[in-house]
Amino acid sequence: MTQLKAEITEIDPREAAQRLAAGAILLDIRDTDEWAQGTPVAAVRVGRSFLEQQIEGVVADPDTALMILCGSGVRSLFVADALKRLGYRSVASVAGGFQAWTECDLPVERPKILSATERERYARHLRIPEVGEAGQAKLLARRVALVGAGGLGSPIAYYLAAAGVGTLGLIDDDRIERSNLQRQILHTDARVGQSKARSAAETLTGFNPNVALVLHEVRLDSANAEAILADYDLVIDGSDNIATRYVVNDACVKHGIPMIYGAIFRFEGQVSAFHPAGPNGGPCYRCLFPEPPPRDLTPSCAEAGVLGVLPGVIGTLMATEALKILLGIGEPLVGRLLTYDALSERFDELRMEASPDCRWCAPHRRDRPTLSIRAVTE
Repeated sequence: MTQLKAEITEIDPREAAQRLAAGAILLDIRDTDEWAQGTPVAAVRVGRSFLEQQIEGVVADPDTALMILCGSGVRSLFVADALKRLGYRSVASVAGGFQAWTECDLPVERPKILSATERERYARHLRIPEVGEAGQAKLLARRVALVGAGGLGSPIAYYLAAAGVGTLGLIDDDRIERSNLQRQILHTDARVGQSKARSAAETLTGFNPNVALVLHEVRLDSANAEAILADYDLVIDGSDNIATRYVVNDACVKHGIPMIYGAIFRFEGQVSAFHPAGPNGGPCYRCLFPEPPPRDLTPSCAEAGVLGVLPGVIGTLMATEALKILLGIGEPLVGRLLTYDALSERFDELRMEASPDCRWCAPHRRDRPTLSIRAVTE
């Protein structure tokens, strides 16, 4: 300990708080049960057990200023020494640890601590630095609206429930037909004729009983979309008709909610993300398709057919985009349209810009039009 104290810089909690405000990173390396007592606001929680394996995913630049906090200032000395040996050049230990931090009346937050069951279920997420305990807690607190519990909605709902998204709103007024079962894997033959929303809820409850499910057995239109979607953090459009997509887009733009878009046709599919109010800006759905095409140019799956596995490919991509946006990681498909051709097994990408003349999301637009479902359909 004497040698460590001679080699490792120690700083008091008040100086650590100042450095944190200036951009340094504070690593709280205590155990999970200690985090339940509270953790410094803006600290990065990284358990000591896997710190060496995870640190590059948390802090990639070895020149980043790091501060290490434990319970009393002892473990942090050993961790600081280990990080210096790994090549990190600016590492300090917070003297007195979390005990001294609280004695100085510095800001503390009490994060959601996962239960033993949650830690077991989401164990593989917890090992990813970009998710970890904090990210999983974030997912558990999020509310996502899924428009459509059919072909695209099935893989989306499965994977978001599996990932631990806390609340899923299932919006669908349709009933199960036997022809749906070739691709709509949420449902079973025994449920033909039943409500899709209720069938989906039954499947998902058995799959992950801890996910809260809110059923909206209605068709979204201009009369109800704003009220229903306003309660969610993210909206995923898995519908199969153009009219609904415009209604979803317009409600999301008005409320500043990110929207995930996907569409399928025979052997082809496409995925994008729209969030004009987000940190990266970008277009809305109307920037890409200002007006709905004629009805005879947009046949439904029932009219044109669709390869049964295609919704699985596109729906999984949509679920991936949703998790990235909810976690704030990676590069979402904002401003990009990803297309997929199953016959050639090829992905292509189209770059999109926000239209300065968009009648719905342009920044200068102060008098957005009033949308009616009849106008959209025609």
